Amino acid sequence: MPVRPNRFSLLSILLGLGLSSACLAQGPQVRVTGGTIEGIAAKDGIQAFKGIPFAAPPVGPLRWKFPQPVQPWEGIRPAKDYGHSAEQSRVAALAMGVTGGLDEDCLYLNVWSSTGAKDLPVMVWIHGGAFTSGSGSQALYDGAHLAGKGVVVVTINYRLGPLGFMAHPELTQEGGGSSGNYGIRDQIAALEWVRDNITNFGGTPANVTIFGESAGAYSVNILAASPRAKGLFHRAIAESGGSFAPPKNDAAAFGPLHLPLKRAETEGEKLLGRLKVSSIAKARELPAKAIIDAATSDTTGSAVFDGTILPKDIFELYAHKQFNDTPLLVGSNSDEAAMFVWGKLTPDKVKQQAAAGLGDYAGKILALYPHTSVDEATWAGKAILTDLAFTWHAWTWAGMQGSHGKNPAFLYYFDHRPPGNTSGASHAAEIGYVFGNLSPLGLFSRGSSAEDKRLSELMMNYWVNFAKTGDPNGADLPKWPAFTRQSPEGMIFDAKPGARAMPYAYRMPTFDAYFKWRRDGSKPGK
Repeated sequence: MPVRPNRFSLLSILLGLGLSSACLAQGPQVRVTGGTIEGIAAKDGIQAFKGIPFAAPPVGPLRWKFPQPVQPWEGIRPAKDYGHSAEQSRVAALAMGVTGGLDEDCLYLNVWSSTGAKDLPVMVWIHGGAFTSGSGSQALYDGAHLAGKGVVVVTINYRLGPLGFMAHPELTQEGGGSSGNYGIRDQIAALEWVRDNITNFGGTPANVTIFGESAGAYSVNILAASPRAKGLFHRAIAESGGSFAPPKNDAAAFGPLHLPLKRAETEGEKLLGRLKVSSIAKARELPAKAIIDAATSDTTGSAVFDGTILPKDIFELYAHKQFNDTPLLVGSNSDEAAMFVWGKLTPDKVKQQAAAGLGDYAGKILALYPHTSVDEATWAGKAILTDLAFTWHAWTWAGMQGSHGKNPAFLYYFDHRPPGNTSGASHAAEIGYVFGNLSPLGLFSRGSSAEDKRLSELMMNYWVNFAKTGDPNGADLPKWPAFTRQSPEGMIFDAKPGARAMPYAYRMPTFDAYFKWRRDGSKPGK
C-alpha cells in the first residue's frame, strides 16, 4: 500500500528544493501609526509598502467629516497590495488607468524606499484627475525608479468629487464655519502621517517635497497657500496646475476655478435636491456611488475658499507674503488642451467661445493668436485654453515666488514630441518621464526610445536634486537658472533641453491684465 505524504512533508520537500512560493517569504516589517505592517521584499534594493491606512475610513457618520485617526490593528498587517481607490466614476477611473477596487474607504498611501536607508529626502505625490478621478496606486506613479535615486517616495489617495469637495450650510455649521475641501484635509492628514512615521522607512521628516500634476498640482498650490499645511513640507513641485485666478463667481468665465464658500454651499444644496434628501444626515445614509452619479462639475471639481484651508484668493495671499515660502519648481506643457479639445475648430467657433468666456478681453486675447483658417483656429482654441488654465498660472506662480518669497523658483516648459506629434506635449505627457515609467500605451502616451529614456533620466535627476537641496542643478546637467520676472528664463524640455526664454512670454502681459480685470473689474486698456 503506497505511503501518502502529508502536507507538512510536502512543504518540507519544497522548501528543501528552494521552490517555496514567494508568498512564504517574509517582507520587511515596519511599525507605523496603528500597528506593524509587512511590505514587499526588496527588488533591486527597493522595498515597497502598499495600502497603508493614514486615517480612519471616512464612511457612514464620518462622511464629510475631517479625517479621523487611524484605527489600530492587532498582529502584522499585510502591506503588499494597494488599498481601495477613492469612489469615482467607473468610466473616468478606466480612462485614468485606475485599477482595483473603488470604495469610499480609500484613505491609504504607499511607500517606496531603499533597503537600509536613513535620513533620505521624501517626495509625496498627489495625483491628478480634476479632483474627481485618479488614484495614488496608478501604475504610472510607481515610485521604484525615483526611490532608486536616493529618496523615499510616497503616493497618496484622497476623497474625490462631492465626497471630497462638497460644501453645504449644515456642513459649514458642523465644521465651525468651514466646509468643502475634505480631500485637501486628507492630503494634510497624509503629510502629518509622513511627519510622524517616515523615519521608520529611512526618510527624514525635515525634508519633504510635495509634488503633483493637474489637480495634484492645484493641490500643491492650495497647500502652499494654506496655513493648515505650514511646516509639513519644505519644497514644492507643481506640474500643470495652480490657480492664481480670483474666486469663480461667474460660471461662464474662463480661468477662475475655486468656488467661494457661499456659492459652493448653494451647489451642495442643489446636489441634495437631486438626491431627494432633506438633510446631511439622510445624505450620509445613501450609497457613495449615488452621490457621485448625482454630482455636477461645480460639486465635484472645485476646491472652496472656505476661510480655513484656503483662506482667500491665492494671488492676494502671495501678494501679501501670506504663504508657505519654500523653493518651488513649476511648469506646464506646450499643448495641454489637446486632452480636452478634440476635432477641428472654425474661426467663427473660436470667436464665439472667446466672446462667451473672455468678456471685454476677447478681442485683445484673440489678437495674440492667428485664427483665420481652420488649422489656425484649432491651434488658437487650444492655445488660449492652455494659457488660461495652465501657462499663465505657472508663470505667475514662479514670478510671485521670485518676487515675494525668500526661496527661489524654477520654471519649466515641457515640449517633448514623440515621432508623428507636430502639435506639442499634451496634458500629463511629462508624468512618465518624471517617474521613469515609460510606455507607448495608454491615455498618457509616452515613448520608450533611447531619446525618451535620456529625457526621463534628465528629468528624474532634476526632480530628485530639487527634493534633496531645493535646487534642481547638479553635475553634468544643463544649467537651470532661477526664474524671476527680471530674468525670465526657464528649462525647456524638448529635443535639445536647455535654459531659454519661455516661448509664450509675449502673451503673458495681456493675461496679467485679463485676470486683474476678473479680480477687480478694471477696464481693458486701449
